[in-house]
Amino acid sequence: MDMLKARSVLVTGSNRGIGLELVRQLSEQNEHPEWIFATCRDPEGSRAQDLKDLAAKHQEVKIIPLEVTDPSSIQAAAARVTEHLQGAGLNLLINNAGIVRSSTLESEMPEKMSEVYKNNVIGPMMVSQAFLPLLRRASQESPQKGMSCSKAAIVNMSSGAGSITDLLGWDFGQVINYRCSKTALNMLTRCQSLGYAGDEILCIALNPGWVKTDMGSMMAPMTVEANVQAILNTFGHLSEKENGVFLNWKGMILPW
Repeated sequence: MDMLKARSVLVTGSNRGIGLELVRQLSEQNEHPEWIFATCRDPEGSRAQDLKDLAAKHQEVKIIPLEVTDPSSIQAAAARVTEHLQGAGLNLLINNAGIVRSSTLESEMPEKMSEVYKNNVIGPMMVSQAFLPLLRRASQESPQKGMSCSKAAIVNMSSGAGSITDLLGWDFGQVINYRCSKTALNMLTRCQSLGYAGDEILCIALNPGWVKTDMGSMMAPMTVEANVQAILNTFGHLSEKENGVFLNWKGMILPW
């Protein structure tokens, strides 16, 4: 199986859960990326201590403040990443940051829906726009033909709960705000795949599955370590054939 060989990777929401584990496993690879940009909204807060400990052990991990709902924060992060890259492009953008608010169809509130949509859809859209010049540069300077996560890619972390066909876990939790936001994120991914195809930037929506994290709860069947290992393996063999596709952590195509 091909391996992910991205020179630079950026992960949003990297202070906990899947985001933190992505940074950890990327940094511990024998041939790790030269730059791993680990972003979160409050790098100095107590919830970022694990990330700071990780960065202290791995010089390639650069912690960048980034609030995905704040345009000025996004632009400041893009400027800092551009400075670190020193003329190189960004190979892989993983829009991992996301939130969920407990709700049912009858109890859902406009305020919750708006908050979640802003974090889970508008945030990834703005982050992708801000880092598009660096992704284009990475694609242009790469000797590789076609598309891959090692060349230039946007991965939007979605959810099986956003599949209109499956509605994963409905009986476990309705969470209308989260489901609608992930369905919208899937459409954003499809649009990005069409809009950036000429730049040879691979765009996929990825369902990481139900994982033992703060968001997923300890009831989830998968450990975050095993899940992220599978995700990184999947990244290694994606190509233009998967552009604009909704996949699970194993690389299997899911119904929209």
